[in-house]
Amino acid sequence: MLELIAFDADDTLWHNESHYTNAKAVFIQILSKYLDRELIESRFDQIEIDNIGSYGYGIKSFVLSMIEAAGEVSGWKISSREIGEILALGKQMLSAEVHVVENVEETLAELAKDYPLMLITKGDLFEQERKVARSGLGKYFRHIQIVGEKTRQTYQVLLESYAVRPESFLMVGNSLRSDILPVLEIGAQAVYVPYENTWAHENNVGDGLQKYRYFEINGLKELPELVRSLEFAGHQKEDGDPQNRKKPAWRNLE
Repeated sequence: MLELIAFDADDTLWHNESHYTNAKAVFIQILSKYLDRELIESRFDQIEIDNIGSYGYGIKSFVLSMIEAAGEVSGWKISSREIGEILALGKQMLSAEVHVVENVEETLAELAKDYPLMLITKGDLFEQERKVARSGLGKYFRHIQIVGEKTRQTYQVLLESYAVRPESFLMVGNSLRSDILPVLEIGAQAVYVPYENTWAHENNVGDGLQKYRYFEINGLKELPELVRSLEFAGHQKEDGDPQNRKKPAWRNLE
């Protein structure tokens, strides 16, 4: 039986990546007089990934990476006005409205009747707390955890702190790197909900998932039925009856 269902936040519960995509397009336009657009994008992408270890995730890290890339791309000839334009992009992102993904609130409300729910999101504490508040979804979660990174160790520590067995934990999210692989590595279950515009870094896991099984659904509206199917199968397994076991209608990926 499931003891805890956890959800990712950005691009699982509310739209997020589009803010980065739009800001990046404007950033490239600002710097286009210095270098070819494709080269600007390539260099920025590498700087952003390299800076995760120093700045973590979130808008502030994104802005610092834009400024570093701007200096490098321009040969440090970038003007103060252009730096100001880049900083303005960050402020616009920080003040942007939070738009909840379709069917999210109905799904959370239904599941919260029968299960304790947890929100596990990574990034800047101030930024993520603000988005949780603006989304209006915080009321559905018994626990909210904002972490610097989602690794195998992160999940292990969280489950130990709440005395939850890995086999009784289900994680739902749009990132193979953060929400799926590390959860499977500790023996828990995971549901992948693809998002149309996910940062490539979040789905770059190589062949790490080949030996695992996980579920994929088209949207969160399918989650309650999947949870019921998993619970039904789990009860039959506990009863020792392998016959006629109901299987989820979703795709098991290996």
